[in-house]
Amino acid sequence: MKTIMHIHELQQTIKQERYEGKTIGFVPTMGYLHEGHQSLLNKAREQNDVVVLSIFVNPTQFGPNEDLDAYPRDFERDQNVAKEAGVDYIFYPDVNEMYPNEPSITIQVTKRVDVLCGKSRPGHFDGVATVLTKLFNIVTPDRAYFGMKDAQQVAVVEGLISDFRFPIELIGVPTVREEDGLAKSSRNVYLTEVERAQAPAINEALQAAKARIEQGERNTSVLYEEIVSQIEEKTDGVIDYVEIYSYPELEPIQMLKGRIIIAVAVKFSKARLIDNLTMEI
Repeated sequence: MKTIMHIHELQQTIKQERYEGKTIGFVPTMGYLHEGHQSLLNKAREQNDVVVLSIFVNPTQFGPNEDLDAYPRDFERDQNVAKEAGVDYIFYPDVNEMYPNEPSITIQVTKRVDVLCGKSRPGHFDGVATVLTKLFNIVTPDRAYFGMKDAQQVAVVEGLISDFRFPIELIGVPTVREEDGLAKSSRNVYLTEVERAQAPAINEALQAAKARIEQGERNTSVLYEEIVSQIEEKTDGVIDYVEIYSYPELEPIQMLKGRIIIAVAVKFSKARLIDNLTMEI
């Protein structure tokens, strides 16, 4: 495993790997790797000859009330996780490497961003799309891997790849869960003992809605009410949103058809948890 900090060096390295006929799998992250990231790396390792992991805390996706400097960093630990997963190259640039000058062109994401978590983070996905455009052009991967835990981000990336015709296969990797079904998250440590015991009810409500759909329910209002009722009954959390949209378009639907997403966000005393499921009707 080799750590590369400069764009030119990585591009030359990738060029050589491609000359030898190898496929490239890419996992873009902001570091502080956890089991969710590890599942992405494992999938990339399964499907490609070469695995590239990028670690870059991207300043352009942080809003004015979000503390960039407080974002957790532990590169030594990240290296250990990457090595265990069989990563070939870590791309670890600094801000000046990725943003050497004031940009002459900016990217604005106009769809799929004014709902779910994006509603309260204006401009966030503009920053995500900007850095991914840079990274996709630098790494030129055959496949790029993103966790379905953040299904909205996956939807935005799908739009980016499609609109800009990147020759990249987008792989959405299923959410990694605890044994009781709770989606794994670094935020789970902020739950009290009581809240931690209640939190699996979020996924239980989603699975109950899925079962109702499989039994023939197609009315989104009925499903919405049942999800809200279950979460309110079984947790002390405050529901931020329960939404049902077409996926990946993230547009409202009244009757279920095609591929859909059911997404939930619940606020506990010191943690806001998100979860979702996607399914084909």
